[in-house]
Formats: sequence, structure tokens, C-alpha cells
Amino acid sequence: MDRPSIKNEDQYEALRDKGYSQEKAARIANTPNAGEKGGKSSPYEDWTKAELYQQAKNVGIDGRSKMDKKELIHALRNN
Repeated sequence: MDRPSIKNEDQYEALRDKGYSQEKAARIANTPNAGEKGGKSSPYEDWTKAELYQQAKNVGIDGRSKMDKKELIHALRNN
């Protein structure tokens, strides 16, 4: 089965090894900042709804246009 191209193949494989589904691993590995070290971002609660929406769009969360800020935070943390 062919799969779409992965921007960060190493991250994709590491996520698959940890048990992530192909879809979720690909979504994470294809985000614009894939593979960058974290820890510099403020908590989602400090983000604007527009910023949360854009991040949800970047990672491919469905139904984001109908979510409020709290729902966007929950979806980003649990997707």
C-alpha cells in the first residue's frame, strides 16, 4: 500500500515504534515544525483561539471550525 510522503521520516518511524497509528504518526511527522525540540511554547491556555485553530488545522483535526477554545485545546492534547 502506498502512503503519502512523510516530511520527517525518522520521527514517523519513532512514533510508529511507540505504537502510534500510521495516520497519527504521519500527521505529527508532517507538521511544519516536525522534529524540532519543544519546551519553548507557552501552554495552549495562553494561545488565542485563532492560534489554536491554526494548530488544529496543521495537524488535521476534523470539526475544528465548530470547536470553542476549550474543545480545541482538548482535541490538540488528545489527538
